[in-house]
Amino acid sequence: MVALIGMLDLPDGFVYPASFLRVVELGLVDLEPWQVMSGETLFQRYRGLAERYPERVLVPFAARQDNDDVACWTVGTPEVLLVHDFAGAGYELRETLPSFYDWLRRAVEDLIEFEPDN
Repeated sequence: MVALIGMLDLPDGFVYPASFLRVVELGLVDLEPWQVMSGETLFQRYRGLAERYPERVLVPFAARQDNDDVACWTVGTPEVLLVHDFAGAGYELRETLPSFYDWLRRAVEDLIEFEPDN
């Protein structure tokens, strides 16, 4: 079971997208190299992003296992921001995807590419 950031800790006006909640409910949380974060790992990343990039309001939900990329939302938009965590402020944004399902498609493509040949 995935433990998400509690409503009291989320930024004002942010609501998890229904599409994301559905995917989590279905258990599609380990799409190697991406993994949906949960519990203390998720909360620590949330706090860390806020400290490293105070000019952004980021709500992370997935991290790549092979680098420091994190998939995040911000308040007021369905877009997913791919943030290269620990990059210098102003250099952290790698890409913006239009929606969670666009990120999910990318994550499945990354899964296919990441799979080592047998």
